[in-house]
Amino acid sequence: MGKVDVTRGWLETVICSARRGQDARLRRALEARSAYKRRQSGCLASWVSRSHDGQPMFLVQSWYVDQATWRTVSDSMEEHFGSQDAFEHLLSGPPLVGAFEGPNVRLEDVGDDA
Repeated sequence: MGKVDVTRGWLETVICSARRGQDARLRRALEARSAYKRRQSGCLASWVSRSHDGQPMFLVQSWYVDQATWRTVSDSMEEHFGSQDAFEHLLSGPPLVGAFEGPNVRLEDVGDDA
């Protein structure tokens, strides 16, 4: 077994599209989840971005210190939001969800040439 790099972080990525006419409501729901994540210990950053071409497609990314923190925050969100967090009816289809490993760096440590 190889050496475990404890400086690796965990990036959660979600891409989703809103049903017709539901993009503002979906964005508010996604922003609320992102704000909650940012307040949790071990979440380094979380943001929501809308497609640059005006389509009702959103990219949601959250950066955690490790996978265990991601799991803790996810479980906490389920407890905190409960059934009021049900926004699947706002989606035009299932979201694309992925998790990726990457280096844990502070954003201010990344130079302009990165």
